Amino acid sequence: MKDLNSELKEKIEQVDQMLLDTLPREEGYQKTVYQAMKYSLMAGGKRLRPLFMKSSFEFFGGKDEPMLDAFMAAIEMIHTYSLIHDDLPAMDDDDYRRGRLSNHKVFGEGMAILAGDALLGYAYEVASRAVDDAFSAELKSARGASLDLASVQRLGRGVRALRILGNKPGVYGMLGGQVVDVELTGQSIAPEVLDFIFDYKTGAMIEASLMIGACLAGASESQIEKMREAGHDIGMAFQIQDDILDVTATEEELGKPVHSDEKNDKTTWVSLYGMEKALQDVQDYSDAALAILRDLYGQGAEDIFLYRLIQKLIHRKK
Repeated sequence: MKDLNSELKEKIEQVDQMLLDTLPREEGYQKTVYQAMKYSLMAGGKRLRPLFMKSSFEFFGGKDEPMLDAFMAAIEMIHTYSLIHDDLPAMDDDDYRRGRLSNHKVFGEGMAILAGDALLGYAYEVASRAVDDAFSAELKSARGASLDLASVQRLGRGVRALRILGNKPGVYGMLGGQVVDVELTGQSIAPEVLDFIFDYKTGAMIEASLMIGACLAGASESQIEKMREAGHDIGMAFQIQDDILDVTATEEELGKPVHSDEKNDKTTWVSLYGMEKALQDVQDYSDAALAILRDLYGQGAEDIFLYRLIQKLIHRKK
């Protein structure tokens, strides 16, 4: 078995190259927005969402699916758009992201908004083009005959993945959580509302990653639902750990300002429940996600990359 850190480094490098290859060329009168898109998308980061997607795809035995890379790129573009907008003065007003100046500090607030919008739109262009290309390839292969069942099922998986990609970042997912987070900044938040914010703002995109990977691999609806549940648990653990790190980590470790939640007068898991419970909840939510993987995979689940990646996130320092 490969060392997890070296395997993770290798996979992140592959994602970085794929993202670089997917970006539009920096040319034309509108090239500044392309530069702003690239600045934030290629700023590094953990690349968790595309890694979760590919790992879920492999978890269910998926092989040789050209649509996968496009959806991996799309999910990271959507995530990056949300970070650009999160950092804006009207939102969290953060000057640094991933150890470098935020997009609006380099390109200006207006261009940063446009860069986020551009990444969101381009994400759906990339994903939908991949599904369209798959459809065209299947028609060409059929040579005028009706598509066989396997081809129809494959195309159906692409359309299903597009539906997930359309739902989870929107008002029923990430954006919905962000709305409540922004609206209630500076106010006391009830525990069930904080659950909602974490589930939607962070969990939805991790759910999408795992669900799309499973979907493209041909997993059943019940298996896809199980991956949604695992994504919820991972998202909760990840966001609670984020709250912990905002208190305990340094700016150098995180690559962004610390104590920003306190500065913005936001209720966090730590401020609501205390550090001891927050640490325990990270462990409990992570354990719940790992239990789902063991139930789905059976013996040997502990050795697969996805399982080990979730374990690593429990104790992450950035």
